[in-house]
Amino acid sequence: MRAAEAAAAIEWLVEMGADEIIGSTPVNRLVMPPPAPAAPASRPAGSVLNRPTLVRPAANAPEMRGAAQASPGNSDAAALAAQCATLADIEQALLRFDACPLKKTATNLCFADGNPQAQVMLIGEAPGRDEDIQGKPFVGRSGQLLDRMLTAIGLSRHAESPENSVYISNVIFWRPPGNRTPTDQETLMCLPFLRRAIEIKQPRLIVCLGATPTQRLIGKSEGILKLRGRWFDFGGIPLLATLHPAYLLRQPAQKRLAWCDFLSLQQKHKADAH
Repeated sequence: MRAAEAAAAIEWLVEMGADEIIGSTPVNRLVMPPPAPAAPASRPAGSVLNRPTLVRPAANAPEMRGAAQASPGNSDAAALAAQCATLADIEQALLRFDACPLKKTATNLCFADGNPQAQVMLIGEAPGRDEDIQGKPFVGRSGQLLDRMLTAIGLSRHAESPENSVYISNVIFWRPPGNRTPTDQETLMCLPFLRRAIEIKQPRLIVCLGATPTQRLIGKSEGILKLRGRWFDFGGIPLLATLHPAYLLRQPAQKRLAWCDFLSLQQKHKADAH
């Protein structure tokens, strides 16, 4: 393989999400592992062969469980988030928060973008490759589509006016390796910071992009195609569920549904402004 062909192959793998090496040598998963060595046939005299072995927990098991609960995790995330008084405090707290395993594999923290004074807050799921590189949410292809959709209804993340701008964040603040789906544990570690950001910011309207932020914030398990287009109440703040731009890139025919949702957002935003 020539150098140009190798470079093209690597670039394709990165685009597909394979941007890390798991092991130095390939593993054939189709080959059965070698059998475990047989136990010695002879036993010391006087041993009881038929007595069942009772596996007991270690003497310090309660202490270990207590240590696991007290280790940086969900409870520590909630306590740390509660101490934050500003959005900048939350960002600094996330920079110090090392309990989430996603932080170890991500390049940058991806907390928020847009105007902190904006009346509309958009919430996605997790950063992708481009977001991880730049440290901002929705800057890749899906972000470009989102920007065009916002422009069509008179909103922008770059606008200085709170009435015409948006503030964008995610449920997850670090990119999952290979763009995999975040685990429940990873999501629960990040969720207290998102909830605290909403409490501090007090946006007039919230827009959830995709199933994950919608389900996590309103506590429903239905799919996004059933939830989209509907307004929910989140602590007194109207919350609109709609389709994620990445889904629209895969299913262009569904853009008509998202457009209806954004027209509903535009109408609601104008009505609340008067």
